[in-house]
Amino acid sequence: MSASTQSIGGQSAADRAILLSARGITKQFAGVEVLRDVDLDLYAGEIHALLGENGAGKSTFAKIVAGVHRPSRGVLLLNNARIEVLSPLAAQKLGITLIHQEPISFPDLSISENLALGRDDGKPLGRVRWAELKREANSLMAQLGIMIDVTRPMRGLSIADQQMVEIARALASESKLIIMDEPTAPLTPKEVETLFGISRQLRNEGRSIVFISHRLEEVRALCDRVTIFRDGNKIATEETKNLTDAEIIRLMIGREVKGYIPKHKTTVGEVALAVEGLTLPGRFENISFEIRKGEIVGLGGLVGAGRTDVARAIFGVAPAASGTIAVNGQVVEIREPADAVAQGLAFVPEDRAVAGIFRTLPVSQNITAAVPEMIAPKGFIRHGLERTIALDSVKKMMIRLVSPRQPIGELSGGNQQKAILARWLLTDPKILILDEPTRGVDIGVKAEFYEMIGALAASGRAILLISSELPELLALSDRVLVMSEGQLTGDFARGDATEESVMHAAVPRRKVVGDAQAAA
Repeated sequence: MSASTQSIGGQSAADRAILLSARGITKQFAGVEVLRDVDLDLYAGEIHALLGENGAGKSTFAKIVAGVHRPSRGVLLLNNARIEVLSPLAAQKLGITLIHQEPISFPDLSISENLALGRDDGKPLGRVRWAELKREANSLMAQLGIMIDVTRPMRGLSIADQQMVEIARALASESKLIIMDEPTAPLTPKEVETLFGISRQLRNEGRSIVFISHRLEEVRALCDRVTIFRDGNKIATEETKNLTDAEIIRLMIGREVKGYIPKHKTTVGEVALAVEGLTLPGRFENISFEIRKGEIVGLGGLVGAGRTDVARAIFGVAPAASGTIAVNGQVVEIREPADAVAQGLAFVPEDRAVAGIFRTLPVSQNITAAVPEMIAPKGFIRHGLERTIALDSVKKMMIRLVSPRQPIGELSGGNQQKAILARWLLTDPKILILDEPTRGVDIGVKAEFYEMIGALAASGRAILLISSELPELLALSDRVLVMSEGQLTGDFARGDATEESVMHAAVPRRKVVGDAQAAA
């Protein structure tokens, strides 16, 4: 269907006002085009999805509209008037707000102070009305159904709470165009439902929302139209209802994806990792489980259940106050990540922007960061060797980039995640902790990750897989553990684990054990 015949909410495109037009938008990084001659119209009062694989160009396009990047060529028109968006602040003054995929805040300022930043409603040398800031912040967070002390600093908040603060800030801006880049990735189902309700309300008020997501069920539930990018090109713009999921996937990746969550056959061996009675007051209590060589143990639960805290404790980021950790049958002391690495552990964290990458350093240095002895065998870095090792990892992991010297912060989220995994694979780990490894990753890259995870288990590695996506958790795991409010509430054999049983255990209530284990 052509754009001229599309309809939204019962109105044809011709009857709707165009809020923003992009014409010939192109972007180059280091002489390589990552976005190519994009033409796109966004209507007032619509929710418009941008879809595509990681690196397809959708986030780059969004950042150009929001003033984060300048286009190499092309023009933007707002209400039919040409504009130049020189910075995010300039975009905000034009009524354009971007909610970043990775929450961006001032960690040592309070929630209320972060919500007030960038608002141009004060006077030079004027006094800060702290009580008013607090009152407005409480009101904004209440709209999102979040009960939180707005005077506490951002540092230490969960990724989900940080993202809700970002969303609240966008609401406070009263923008005409709000761009949401993977806003739901860290959110609970209830928070997603609240966000969708507010998004629909904003649409009804005549505001426009650009929604970037890899979750097709969310796009189908929320968005009026979709635009699909592939390899820096705009492939299609269509009403959501006119495309099947299979058609969307084919347009995104240029091929069909069938059965993209494989389960490798593995031989489960001896216990590789055993934790007993791990406790960190206020975070988790009496956590005990084992993972065997060649086994993938999934760890599920709602956001805030304590899954990441347990992973961080095992890896020595925030050690438990009591309990033991045994590797290959020997109790070990892990007080910091270096201890964990020495014991053959590796950890791909949930929050890659803060805990995973060195944003301004080249991809090559990010990949080799965990193996200094490999690139500097006599104490001096051999840059040629570093580049060779990095290029080999880039090839094996199929990382899409311009050059190994490119700052890793310029890569898409999925390619950053590949680089983090490549870093840890260079250490030849025997035990892998993967915390939300596919968060913010497109369908094609997910398929690659699933294949890699299965192959790593088949090679005899023990894997702890933390995931909020139940289909992913159930398809990949040999056994599923569930946490709720800092405690283990479920332990299911693969055959007993269903979406219903896992969610039942995730809701705070008595301990649930799979039938196979109960009978043992």
